[in-house]
Amino acid sequence: MTDNAPALDVRSDICWSDETSVTVLGRDLCADLIGKVDLGSFAFLLLTERMPSDAEATLFNAALVSLVEHGITPNALATWLTYLGAPESLQSAVAAGLLGLGSRFVGTIEGSAQYLAAGADALGPDADDAAVAAEATRIVEGFRSRPAAQHHRRDRWQRGPAGCRLADRPRARRHRPHRRAGGSPARGAGRAHGQHHLAHHRRLRNPAPAPVTGATGAIVSAPGR
Repeated sequence: MTDNAPALDVRSDICWSDETSVTVLGRDLCADLIGKVDLGSFAFLLLTERMPSDAEATLFNAALVSLVEHGITPNALATWLTYLGAPESLQSAVAAGLLGLGSRFVGTIEGSAQYLAAGADALGPDADDAAVAAEATRIVEGFRSRPAAQHHRRDRWQRGPAGCRLADRPRARRHRPHRRAGGSPARGAGRAHGQHHLAHHRRLRNPAPAPVTGATGAIVSAPGR
C-alpha cells in the first residue's frame, strides 16, 4: 500500500458536506435547520424533499406523537426482552422491535393509506358526502378484512378520532396545494377513513371506534398526492 491512494469519494443526493458546511437537500444544516425545524418537519423534508406547510407540519407531528405510546405489542415485548438480556446493547433492542413490525401492527398504516388513496383517486376532487360513503361501502363489501379497520385494544381508541378531528380543523382545510375529495388533502383522506370505518361497523355490527393506524394512514398519505 502507498500513501498516495485516492480518498474514498462517497456521495449522496440527500446530504453532502465540505470543510465549511453540511447541506441537507439544499439547506444548510447549521444555518437553516438546527434550532429552527422540529423533528417531524425534518422527517417530512427527508421523505418529500420539501418543507411542510404549517398545517402539514401540525398533522405530521400529531401522527408521530400519537404512535409514540403504543402499549404492549409483540414488537414492544421483543424490545424489552432483548434489553433485559443485553442492557449494554440498546441498538440491539431497538433493532429487535423494528424487525417485529409487520402487517398486524404499525404496518396497517401502509395498508390503510393504500386503499384510502385508491378510493380518493376514484372519487375525484368534487365528491360529496354521499359519494364518499358509497365508496367506503364498496371497499368494505369487496374485502372480508381490511388493514386498520379496528383496533385490538379498546382502551386505546381515543387516538384515532383525535387525529381525524385535527385534520378537520379550519387551519388544515385552508391548505390546498394538492386538493383531495371534499376539500383539503388531510380532510379528504380523513373523511374517507371515517366513512370506511362507519361502513365496516355497519357490516359487522361492531361499535368499536376507529384505530389510530387507520387515521394516521389517511393523514400522512394526503400531502404530496
